[in-house]
Amino acid sequence: MAGSVNKVLLVGNLGRDPEVRYAQSGAKIVNLSIATSENWKDRETGERREKTEWHRVVIFNDRLADVAEQYLRKGSKVYLEGNLQTRKWTGNDGIEKYTTEVILQRYRGELTMLDSRSGASGNLDDGGQGSGDWEGSNQFGQDEFNTNKSSTPVGGDLDDEIPF
Repeated sequence: MAGSVNKVLLVGNLGRDPEVRYAQSGAKIVNLSIATSENWKDRETGERREKTEWHRVVIFNDRLADVAEQYLRKGSKVYLEGNLQTRKWTGNDGIEKYTTEVILQRYRGELTMLDSRSGASGNLDDGGQGSGDWEGSNQFGQDEFNTNKSSTPVGGDLDDEIPF
């Protein structure tokens, strides 16, 4: 295999309000706890079953951290893309422990709020930074930084002559 991919896509709900911390450099770091669930009907009993998985998410991207802090609250539905990373740390008892997290890096990652303004909890005031319009699903991520997008189609104009 020539290469590999480390990408995580999650759609879920926040289990608690975002936790905001600051690095020694002053950079904002936001921790999220995201719940994803799957539902199925048990073949033997016929009753509905549900399994919930919890995911630790850490945002190092300043803009995404600002959005998470300002707009996300417990119960908010989000879509996010990041990388999976495992880190080792030593607990208070001196035992080495491992934690696997979804990381939204400084120049990578994506966060999309899936709640509408009326459906979300908490204060969603845009702070005078936008038009005040809320279209239901707002996306904040690396696409905002890509300014070299071309509106012309790749390959130029299309001919009716097909060579096969």
